[in-house]
Amino acid sequence: VQLQASGGGLVQAGGFLRLSCAASGRLFSNYGVGWFRQAPGKERDFLAATTWSGGIPYYADSVKGRFTIYRDNAKNTVYLQMSGLKPEDTAVYYCATRPGYYVDGNWRFDTAYDYWGQGTQVTVSS
Repeated sequence: VQLQASGGGLVQAGGFLRLSCAASGRLFSNYGVGWFRQAPGKERDFLAATTWSGGIPYYADSVKGRFTIYRDNAKNTVYLQMSGLKPEDTAVYYCATRPGYYVDGNWRFDTAYDYWGQGTQVTVSS
């Protein structure tokens, strides 16, 4: 499985971006995708996750209401729509995939993910 994250860039505070995570290779329906981010000098944080088969997405409290994760199965792509961006959202954003039929709190842990994309930089200016 290969994951390609894209869509990052420079945006002003209050703006929006949509990140894409395109998956290729051997994909399984009982897998899902999570989005994480890592700011310089900080640990990698979970943001949101969804499964390829549908179901209720799961969000970190820090982004709930501002970020939306959704998928396009026809394109094997999971998106992270981000709005109301703040300077503290500045980080490298990663997508990753792991097994699971539905998303729960365990999807917050990056050690459960099998494959990772290369990351895309998001910079929010004040």
